[in-house]
Amino acid sequence: MRIHARGRTRLVAGLAVAGIALAGLTACSSDDDKKGGSSDGASAAGVDDGTQLTMWTRAPLEAQAQRLVKAYNASHENQVKLEIIPNDDMESKVGGAAANGELPDLLAGDVVRVPYWVDNGLFTDITDQISSLDYKDDISGGHLDAGTVDGAMHTVPFVQDISVMVWNKDLYREAGLDPEAGPKSMKEFKEQAQAVADLKKDGVAGTYFGGNCGGCLVFTWFPSLWASGEEVISGDGTEALLKSDTAKELYQIYADLYASGAIGAGSKEETGATWTAAFQNGDIGVMQYPNTVVAAAIDAGVDVGVTAIPGVDGGTSTFLGGDAMGISKDSKKVDQAWNFLAWMLSDETQLEVVAKSGDVVSRNSLLDNEFTKDDPVASVAAEAIPNGRTPVAAYFAEAFNASGSPWVSLVRNSTFDRTNTVDADNDAITEILAQ
Repeated sequence: MRIHARGRTRLVAGLAVAGIALAGLTACSSDDDKKGGSSDGASAAGVDDGTQLTMWTRAPLEAQAQRLVKAYNASHENQVKLEIIPNDDMESKVGGAAANGELPDLLAGDVVRVPYWVDNGLFTDITDQISSLDYKDDISGGHLDAGTVDGAMHTVPFVQDISVMVWNKDLYREAGLDPEAGPKSMKEFKEQAQAVADLKKDGVAGTYFGGNCGGCLVFTWFPSLWASGEEVISGDGTEALLKSDTAKELYQIYADLYASGAIGAGSKEETGATWTAAFQNGDIGVMQYPNTVVAAAIDAGVDVGVTAIPGVDGGTSTFLGGDAMGISKDSKKVDQAWNFLAWMLSDETQLEVVAKSGDVVSRNSLLDNEFTKDDPVASVAAEAIPNGRTPVAAYFAEAFNASGSPWVSLVRNSTFDRTNTVDADNDAITEILAQ
């Protein structure tokens, strides 16, 4: 049974493939129940009085969560007990806990899940608390939007993840390419990927992508269309705009690379589970990649080049993904939980915990900082974010992220199978968006 939202549901696209239903959950909380607010006399910083708080976050962001909780616990009387949930278990665990009134004080989730949770009453309304921050307008907008319904705000940025273009400098050297110059257009991307493939090295491919992963594909291919001046969906979120001449040029680039054998084995079947592994193993020349995983490739010994994702003929953009966090409907410790959120967004935390660790800050004015100047990966992220986008549509997950979605069919039909059905596949996406 579909649970209908208050007003117009807003689903924000993200990297992870999110479930559409929360098992056993019904939208039973009234607006008054959800508006926990701040108690009388509580400051914009919340309350730090030695309260024990609980927090849930999903496994892919364990490292970032551990760093934040460790730093908070070391400097506050309040203490946060963190529980890491396997990604595949998050939906059922949250649904069951919500139905039984057992959600943690602080709940984080992928931006594609958060709007659904908000619409079903899982979070406390923290509009007043967010509005009380001097830097409210400086907070990255995508994660605020994910938790906003009918003007009421429920979440703030927890971890920002963006998509970037990476290349293997060693393979570029072998292929006679400039190891310090990645592709400035998708046409150059095609040439460089083909050059690496032409090395004919055993196990090495020019590029790789999640050919059966809708979330991977929106995260990595949409930026090329935005950078080209294109939109992917209409402003009201009801129409797909993925059959333009520019979009077809993008699909053709991948179709040509597939036909030439330049795309790594497994791309056609890739559901996202092992999407980043081939590059990390040093076997891929150039590909779009999550910013949060670049450090792991470097640690694995890959000499990595990083740049923003280009358009077909130039320009740059990125997909603003990651996780947002809010205070759950079941928390009886709203002021104390807000103390963690306000601390997390502060200048000191964003710089000394987030930026210092190589992650992307959630405050626009802090993107250019002392740590990004010495970190080329972070510098690229800081440069890309102002041009980044997060598309919004009521039925985005069904149209794009779901297994076997019409978006996945469009990509597979246009690149692997060459069915010449882009227009019809685009219309199938629109049919779902326009429900």
